[in-house]
Amino acid sequence: MKLARIGAHGQERPAVQAADGGWLDISAITEELDGAFLAGGGVAAVRERIDSLPPLTGPTDRFGPPVARPGKIVCIGLNYRDHAVEAGIPVPSEPVLFMKAPDTVVGPTDEILVPRRSAKTDYEVELAVVIGTTARYVDSPADALAHVAGYAVANDVSEREFQIERGGTWDKGKNSETFNPFGPWLVTADDVPDPRALALSLSVNGEVRQNGNTADMIFGVAEIIHYLSQFMVLYPGDVINTGTPAGVAMGMAEPKPYLKAGDLIEASITGLGSQRQTVGQA
Repeated sequence: MKLARIGAHGQERPAVQAADGGWLDISAITEELDGAFLAGGGVAAVRERIDSLPPLTGPTDRFGPPVARPGKIVCIGLNYRDHAVEAGIPVPSEPVLFMKAPDTVVGPTDEILVPRRSAKTDYEVELAVVIGTTARYVDSPADALAHVAGYAVANDVSEREFQIERGGTWDKGKNSETFNPFGPWLVTADDVPDPRALALSLSVNGEVRQNGNTADMIFGVAEIIHYLSQFMVLYPGDVINTGTPAGVAMGMAEPKPYLKAGDLIEASITGLGSQRQTVGQA
């Protein structure tokens, strides 16, 4: 099942995709797709009533982020062996963690802004995992996927000078406005039988830069959730960005093709939809 928030910025309406590909209005069930909806059995309620839901009316040409107001966005760095190699960093023995603020989140077709004084803004297509039930000290990876509400496409936009060359933590290079395009929709976990069998791709101005598969992740979704839950509580509506494959601008030969105003980014994951963003200047 595909759930989405459709409409102008700040006016998104919750919807579910019908069998014919159209969108149905679920505002009679919930006013918002958020952590409370996921925790309160909202997905099951939509599934039970889908045959009686009315069509979504009004503009349907913009998708917002598929989850409103995520509590936190936890990111896994260097989770593809080939990406660690291109970054010149040893393959990690445990997941590398950093955080993105919820206010970095934008819709899948919203503009990405290169920060002021930036020369090294980069892209990273990633599988995003949305938590559906509270995960606290999960016993084992075998128990972890039961906490997943669904999956979506994310772009972990990064400023490499801020991230790597300015000292301190990575967070400076990860939290500029617009640095987490998310969506277009949330595909519920029952429709993604194997999160380690999804192809990811990203192109810039029509040139394919990233072409990977989640099978190549060092730490799979179940391992990541189990691991994170030992250090923090994961709540419904929280998002995990699970890492990116090789092909980022940072890993290419000089002159490295970092993003600039006017660039067009297209990113997709099998079964989870596609993003398309233009790049602007802050």
